[in-house]
Amino acid sequence: MKLHLSKAHVIDPVTGTDAILDLRIADGRIERMGPGLPQERGFEVIDMTGKIVTPGLMDMHVHLREPGFEHKETIATGCAAAAAGGFTAIACMPNTNPAIDDESVARYVQEQGRRAANGVVDVLPIGAATKGRSGEELAPFAELAEAGAIGFSDDGAPIASAEIMRRVLEYASMYDLPVIQHAEEPTMVRGGCMHEGSVSLRLGLPGIPRVAEEIMIARDLILLRYIPRARYHVAHISTAESVDLIRRAKAQGLNVTCEVTPHHFTLTDEAVEGYDTNTKMNPPLRPREDVEALKEGLKDGTIDVIATDHAPHTVDEKEVEYTAAPFGIIGLETALGLALTELVHTKVLTLSQLIGKLSTNPRRITSRPPIRLEQGAPANLTLIDPDIEWIVDRGTSHSKSQNSPFGGRRLKGGAIGIINHGMYVSAG
Repeated sequence: MKLHLSKAHVIDPVTGTDAILDLRIADGRIERMGPGLPQERGFEVIDMTGKIVTPGLMDMHVHLREPGFEHKETIATGCAAAAAGGFTAIACMPNTNPAIDDESVARYVQEQGRRAANGVVDVLPIGAATKGRSGEELAPFAELAEAGAIGFSDDGAPIASAEIMRRVLEYASMYDLPVIQHAEEPTMVRGGCMHEGSVSLRLGLPGIPRVAEEIMIARDLILLRYIPRARYHVAHISTAESVDLIRRAKAQGLNVTCEVTPHHFTLTDEAVEGYDTNTKMNPPLRPREDVEALKEGLKDGTIDVIATDHAPHTVDEKEVEYTAAPFGIIGLETALGLALTELVHTKVLTLSQLIGKLSTNPRRITSRPPIRLEQGAPANLTLIDPDIEWIVDRGTSHSKSQNSPFGGRRLKGGAIGIINHGMYVSAG
């Protein structure tokens, strides 16, 4: 692959680059970068006028379902969806069957990732924090770290025991890897299926209160004060008080980071009024005041990462009564479009801030090397058209599943391609 990207708006939060430049790419590297580079024979020229080149995007919260639930998604179809959405790296959460709680499963996930589309999308395993994600006995941290795990989590289930969480934080700190918590107090959410409030009362659906999330975050932050060398990351936060807790903890110097999903900064609990089970996720959609607080947290830097929590389910699983449907939606192909539409075009975030939350920060938090757009560096890139308008069509999803609440929604902006490991894949 020899490409000449002409007149691209290059945005790199790591180097501080924000300029119109040409990039000449050969042998998987940025051979030259600068304004108005002369075109050379043998290079395919792509006119990037009005388009953006950024470090490759990374989604640090994806459920690939393989091994064990291949009827929902496979690593190959998940990678196809990731490439279509502009991601060059995805982190596989450990709620597979078997769980990613030993070396063999971690290596299997990575090997399947290398086989998918010739490995253009990097698949990185998150190791289980406890064996079988049962919350009772620690997983083999050293073995998982050696096998390539980039963090530890029981995602899909909280680490409910304070003593187990203490030990998880202590052991993970030995490998300088984050502990990723699905923050909810489990005794407060049993049977709940949406946010507890006026809408749930009107619909007659059992609710999940805000405080279930906030209590767990508050407990974990107390533990983090006790183990300050640990690295604590809160997955998919959803409430205003969660943002405030993390904001205050950062001001106190605690080593805490967090993420938010596009559906939580886009939709409110009022979306549930049609009983569409594609609006059922955990944590649930919250009221408008929480959505606005999440946007403010993104704007002031309290929220470090935008992650999808891509959670595929089959049509048969979702087409049941609301209370019986599984939690979760797909998100790899809509995340960038939603973020550009809801955050950049509304001036909540700058393009550089958005790329930081979709590329730079996920890699920093998971101890991955940063991507630097400079001469001689590996070409790990996402190509973006910030102004392309498109309508979400669930029927054309690259994922094996179609469980998205955004079908028919008009978005502005999206990926047009990715470059990684010497390969170029057109998105869409």
